[in-house]
Amino acid sequence: MIQFLIHEKSDTVGVATVDIKKGQRAQGLFMDSQKKITVKALSDIPLGHKIALKDFKDGDTVLKYGHDIGRVVKPIKKGEHVHIHNLKTKRW
Repeated sequence: MIQFLIHEKSDTVGVATVDIKKGQRAQGLFMDSQKKITVKALSDIPLGHKIALKDFKDGDTVLKYGHDIGRVVKPIKKGEHVHIHNLKTKRW
């Protein structure tokens, strides 16, 4: 079962299509290529929220839908929840 979607091959996060529980091996699907990927969730990822597909360091850029959606403000490990506690817009 697919639990998250990745819209573009350049994306660095996926979007949960169901609630993903910490410790679960979640399966994702690249929408542009139909390639599948498996990521172990290191935290709970609520439906509609982002899961990290790689490790990020402070200051890194996050890509979703092939676009820059913000700057990492605290390190994120592959499989962790990416949201307002560790990602901020670059607009302000």
